Amino acid sequence: MMPWITLITAGLFEVAFAASLSKARTAAAPESYWWFTAFVISLSLSMWLLYRATHHIPMGTAYGVWTGIGAVGTVLVGIIFFQEAVNFWRLFFISTLIISIVGLKVVSSGN
Repeated sequence: MMPWITLITAGLFEVAFAASLSKARTAAAPESYWWFTAFVISLSLSMWLLYRATHHIPMGTAYGVWTGIGAVGTVLVGIIFFQEAVNFWRLFFISTLIISIVGLKVVSSGN
């Protein structure tokens, strides 16, 4: 179970680095430097945790889940915090990503 918690945490840091990069791009100095620092830290932690998770979870499964969490989380952060568009098709495809992530966990031969 712990490798999956590590992988989920890595995915959440992926969301954090994407959001931080977006904020760094739009903020003015010196605030942009803080957002860029958050980006670098989140990116580093995300990659390290993904690396750790792949010691116990097959790479294809881990990478698929990691990118899925990042994609779903980034879209949701965009909708909630950056006022990005919400429509049926966006929600439909986010749902299919979530189903795919859960499916990979269910059929995984890893822990």
